Amino acid sequence: MPFAPPGTARGRAAGRASGRPERCTAPVGVSPTLRTVTAVGDVLDGEGPVGVVRILARHGFGTVEPGQLLAARGDGVGGVLLGGVLLRGALDAQATSLAVGAARAPATLDAHVAEHDAVAAGLACAGGATLLGHPLAAAPAAALADAFAAGRPAALVSTADGVASAVLTGPELEELHGSLGAPTLDDAAAKYVRRLLRRGATVTETAELEATAVLVDLWVPVPTVVCVGGGAIAVALQAQADVLGWGFARADTLDEALDAVRAFTDADVLVLLDHGPEFDAVLRAGLRRENGWPGRGFLGALGSRHTQSARRERLLAAGVPETDLARVRGPVGLDLGARTPAETAVSIVAEVLVARSGRDPSTLAATGGPIGA
Repeated sequence: MPFAPPGTARGRAAGRASGRPERCTAPVGVSPTLRTVTAVGDVLDGEGPVGVVRILARHGFGTVEPGQLLAARGDGVGGVLLGGVLLRGALDAQATSLAVGAARAPATLDAHVAEHDAVAAGLACAGGATLLGHPLAAAPAAALADAFAAGRPAALVSTADGVASAVLTGPELEELHGSLGAPTLDDAAAKYVRRLLRRGATVTETAELEATAVLVDLWVPVPTVVCVGGGAIAVALQAQADVLGWGFARADTLDEALDAVRAFTDADVLVLLDHGPEFDAVLRAGLRRENGWPGRGFLGALGSRHTQSARRERLLAAGVPETDLARVRGPVGLDLGARTPAETAVSIVAEVLVARSGRDPSTLAATGGPIGA
């Protein structure tokens, strides 16, 4: 089960042990969302500025995934460390050259991909793109790498000319690293990306803030749902994960479940279907890591009111504090009137969405303001 994707703490440690950063070339059909862009972390996390390349504008190519990023850094011995992917590798030659120079000074490049080459790379059709390459200082680059590794939201905002850039990290993008050159512009950018975060999706877009054109890349982690136990609800949960583009893994033994939860990022989701008391250990591992730090991810457990009460008493008796137990969502799922396994799966992923957005669930008709904002 792929619980340690490139860029996680374990994945990055393995990459460093091998002596070479992993180059991410997302296969056809795989979106370069946070789970693939994390391979950039080994390049971002180092001394001195790094050159990054992003998509400033494009036309054609059909549907293109947001949040694409290429990074390059000198390796100290005359070589170059390269990580990331742009347009499924269709612009590798141009983008790589731009990335290498971008560590020294910002630049833009207009590039075109012919139909044959675009289709061969997995794009829908020919197209063109304006690529922006710019330096990213060591501290913001390291903050971005750490956010990727931890599976936390992160945003990279730069002026459209690449002269200034800043990174925002933290669950609510509350931590600013670097500056766009003026406090008022920094504040406007922070407010802008926090509004984007509410959408719950990775985004690349341009905007004008404080009379300044900016390029925004926001990465929102893609959850992996780890289902402990089998049956019809597990099958329905996998179907829901597939529809949403989330990862899915099933753990049938206690050891599998413990390994999965110990490798969780903040984006990941546990759904405990098995009512066996021995699986209380999975919740304990999810609530508190071995180093004593708070656990990560969404922790949900199915079961009747009686089952939840008995599980709660066992966890309290095992020394789990009341404050930690509040993180266990059980019975998991919103009260949607679900009667079938498929409906139950919908209610579970709905609660995950609510938790990720920080909203109280209600009907759109009962709320005001923009839909999806």
